[in-house]
Amino acid sequence: MQRVDRWVGLGLATLALAVLWSARSFPDVPGQKLGAAFLPMIVGVGLLLCGLALVVRSFRGSAYAEAEAEAQATPEVEEHFGSAVVIVGAVLAYILLSERIGFLLIAPLCLVAVFLALRVRWKTAGLCAIGGTLLVHVAFYKLLRVPLPWGPLTPFY
Repeated sequence: MQRVDRWVGLGLATLALAVLWSARSFPDVPGQKLGAAFLPMIVGVGLLLCGLALVVRSFRGSAYAEAEAEAQATPEVEEHFGSAVVIVGAVLAYILLSERIGFLLIAPLCLVAVFLALRVRWKTAGLCAIGGTLLVHVAFYKLLRVPLPWGPLTPFY
């Protein structure tokens, strides 16, 4: 597991550096404090931090090796490939349906599906899905001034 974490961490860090490098050339948006590079730079920094954390974790030595040995000693747990299928399906559903249904309607449905597939309780899944959707909507619509699809809610816009 140490080698896997190390390679995944290095891959994430490399991807992050590519994102940060390419975002430098994004143009400024006239009349706005935050340019087109703002969000990709935040994502790049987040990816870089996650990648570095995985690399550091892979070098932690004996404590990590003990935890890995203990995990291997426990009986194998049934893998749940269904959650991966739900996540991919939610992303595809968003891509295919967001223009027709609108962000404010499709995003919470996709998030609830993903949360439930990851075994989050119904109440928590619903609250996080609604809160996350509203937070993303406000961030894009008000702060970044990037319109998200409204779908049938266009008359209320």
